[in-house]
Amino acid sequence: MKIALIAHDKKKPEMISFVKEHLNIFKTHELYATGTTGALLVEHTGLNIHLKKSGPLGGDQEIGSMVANQLIDMIIFFRDPLTAQPHEPDVSALLRLSDHYEIPLATNISTAKLFIAALEI
Repeated sequence: MKIALIAHDKKKPEMISFVKEHLNIFKTHELYATGTTGALLVEHTGLNIHLKKSGPLGGDQEIGSMVANQLIDMIIFFRDPLTAQPHEPDVSALLRLSDHYEIPLATNISTAKLFIAALEI
C-alpha cells in the first residue's frame, strides 16, 4: 500500500513513536510524508520515505494531489486540534479529498492503531 504520514508539530514525537512501534508493518509499504515529519521519521527509523514539501509550504496539497490522482491508499495524519494552523485550508482540503475519494484517514493514534491492525491480517 501507499501510505502518507503527516503530523503537526506537537504530534511529531507521537508519530515517531508510533512508526517505530510498528516498524515491521511500515517497512513493507511505500511511504510518503510531508517534509519535516518525513525527515524526522527517516532520521529515527531509517525507513525509505518519499518526502514532499513541509505542510505549510504545500506538502498537504501535494499529498492531496496524490489522493485526487488515486496514488495514495491510506493517510495517517496526527493532527493537533488545539493549535491554530496557518495552513488550515490545506488541511481541510486534504480531509475533504480523502472523504470524496474514500481514502482511509486516521487523525489520531487510536484510529491509526486500527488501520495498522488491519494491515497485519
